[in-house]
Amino acid sequence: MEAEDDGASTLKNQDLSSLQSDVSVVLAEYGWYLLFLCVGVYVALQHLYKKRAQQEDTTSTGAVADPVSVVRRQEGMEAARKRMQEELDAKAALFLEKQREVEEEKRQQKIEKWDNLKEGKSSKGNTKLTESPEEASTSTALKPKADKKPLRSSGYNPLSGEGSSTCAWRPGRRGPSSGG
Repeated sequence: MEAEDDGASTLKNQDLSSLQSDVSVVLAEYGWYLLFLCVGVYVALQHLYKKRAQQEDTTSTGAVADPVSVVRRQEGMEAARKRMQEELDAKAALFLEKQREVEEEKRQQKIEKWDNLKEGKSSKGNTKLTESPEEASTSTALKPKADKKPLRSSGYNPLSGEGSSTCAWRPGRRGPSSGG
């Protein structure tokens, strides 16, 4: 029976030695990774505990808050909202007034334009009001056209490239279009 006990003890030792060798191999290969993982988990748990403690502090102080201070804070917020709304209403009223003035001005210009058109003046309303009738008659007198030179010669061709113009016709690119 002693022989059997020796065989059983050697089997137990072999199991432990193989386990120790497996652990040492894993630690040798992945030791640094395991160390960083443990440190990361520790830091994350500490952060969560602090956050939970802060939430418990705020909920416990919020339940015990003075009702008078809460009412004052709400009244202050209501007054601030009311002031902001009044400022917004005032700005809106000013904007509407300016819009009405602009529309009235445009309407007056249209009326003046229509009156000028009825009187036979320029429809643009840009006539000189300081001109005397004598100056108006001399400015509207016809000038002879002999002083003017013709804009185009009889053989004018815009594609020929003649003239002082810097624009010139150029043929398009060869080849297929480069569309996507």
